[in-house]
Amino acid sequence: MTSQVNTTDSLTLNTRKIVVLTCTILAFAVMNGTMFNVAIPDISESFNLTPAQVSWVVTSFTTVFAIGTLIYGKLADFYPIRTLYTIGISLFSLGAFIGFLSPNYEILIFARILQAMGAASVPSLSFIVPMRFFKNERGKIFGYLASTIAFSSGIGPIVGGVIGGTLEWRYIFLISVASAFAIPFFRKWLPRENKKIGKIDYIGAALVCLSVTSLLFIITTVSWISLLSFITFFVLLAWRTISIQYPFIDPAMFKIRKYTVTMITSFLGTSIVFGLIFLIPIMLRELYGLNMMEIGIILFPGAMVSGLIGQWIGRVIPLRGGQSVVKFGLLFISCGTLFISTFAGANTLLITLGLFIAYLGFPLLQSATADLISMNLSEKQNGVGMGLFNLSNFLAGAFSSAMFGKLLENENGSLQLNPFSLLGENLIYSNLYLVFTIVGLLSLLLFSFSYELDKD
Repeated sequence: MTSQVNTTDSLTLNTRKIVVLTCTILAFAVMNGTMFNVAIPDISESFNLTPAQVSWVVTSFTTVFAIGTLIYGKLADFYPIRTLYTIGISLFSLGAFIGFLSPNYEILIFARILQAMGAASVPSLSFIVPMRFFKNERGKIFGYLASTIAFSSGIGPIVGGVIGGTLEWRYIFLISVASAFAIPFFRKWLPRENKKIGKIDYIGAALVCLSVTSLLFIITTVSWISLLSFITFFVLLAWRTISIQYPFIDPAMFKIRKYTVTMITSFLGTSIVFGLIFLIPIMLRELYGLNMMEIGIILFPGAMVSGLIGQWIGRVIPLRGGQSVVKFGLLFISCGTLFISTFAGANTLLITLGLFIAYLGFPLLQSATADLISMNLSEKQNGVGMGLFNLSNFLAGAFSSAMFGKLLENENGSLQLNPFSLLGENLIYSNLYLVFTIVGLLSLLLFSFSYELDKD
């Protein structure tokens, strides 16, 4: 039986300790996904790898990580969270240590896969902790978690660049190794739980893994084989889901309109933010000729403010409601991308300001959608529901980077979609940022209209 932690209007000391610990380990996991991007050229040189080979340093991690976020969410419906954290962080740290010592490319890939198997536990479990133990403070803690994700995504490349540039790419792994020190604190501070009785559909879990893997390969390689594989595995998964009593993913969740709409809204909003994170460094390098550190300085203010407004978001959600916060988040994101679209190619201070506005919206969107999802699902559905939420957000990032990367290659540089934008080489970027704005506003309309229907 789950032990409930007593909470008051302000976070208790024990709650604060768990929140700080959870946010810290979440930051480790999120940064690990972005720190290695800047080290790819050095890794390639160390092992004399081709571009296709070195890409697996990122691809192997992201594929396993995406699948794992859903798996851990489902396991949390049956197993104690403190046990899953222990297993996940242990794998994460062990993989990082092996990566630090890796003598060749094969061991390095093995280390990255092991890391991903452990790191995947962190986002899923981190969002389940407030749902299970701190229900009265759920919105406030979601705000902290969303701010942590936004902040860590922004500073990950900076930290990786500083460590890799000062020492060597191997030392980036040591940051992840340090996460092992969190294990005894999780075991001491998290409430004890008993294992719940239930069945896990392992065949369904395998089909989910194969479907997600095929989908990721479609996104990254645009391969017909991947497309056929995805269709095959997805059809088998759908058949399995409707034909057994206890499927891996409860189809009843998708009949809850508010849950489905919230998931779609989160996916679209997250696609915009990660599309920005992907495109802005490319634009700053090509149009402005900035180096990695200068790009990091432009990204930093937005990432910093995202990390600082968590407490404020936590107070706003209970007062204004998750619906209002989602709308404000989408408005900030859309206004920020429109601002960047208008001033792409102008002074970098204007780009920094646009990013600052867009970054304000990201933790608002993440925390409020997580809160709405937890409200619209039963306790039995919360684990896998939050796992799907994290999986969806990750796929949004992968989809956005791949799609807008392709558009960047094929875009007509003479077409001006934003009538107020500057003319020149910046038009390609201005047009793409305007697409972000349109997607954000359409998401806002979809979300608002759907929730208004439910009022009727």
